[in-house]
Amino acid sequence: MAQNSSTSDQLISTLRDTVVAMVRRDGPDLSARQLGVFLTCYLQEGAHTVRGLASTLNVSKPAITRALDRLGELDLARRKVDPMDRRSVLVQRTLKGAAYLRELRSIMNEAAGVPATARTGKVVRGEERAPRRAAG
Repeated sequence: MAQNSSTSDQLISTLRDTVVAMVRRDGPDLSARQLGVFLTCYLQEGAHTVRGLASTLNVSKPAITRALDRLGELDLARRKVDPMDRRSVLVQRTLKGAAYLRELRSIMNEAAGVPATARTGKVVRGEERAPRRAAG
């Protein structure tokens, strides 16, 4: 039981450190609901609709719409009418949203104490070498 408590405490600490780092930086500041919608769209495969997100997150469609309004303002996600069912609205990912997710992952890894080599897969060298000049 103490192991579960310790793991939970570590996760809560990582979450706190991540949220604090996100608030302190210059980028967008998302609410918990907006972040939940964002992460669901970016981490769960398949097409996402307002109706589906409301069901998955167990919140109302107007709450999803408000969260998507904010994500749209920030260009982290956009809505598009489903060409197959014009009553349905699809949620699309954006390049800016993908960059935001990468930044969030990086901040979370740093908060969790994951070494840079594990995050990037690249060996971090103690010194940088000057690039070689082309002969000529």
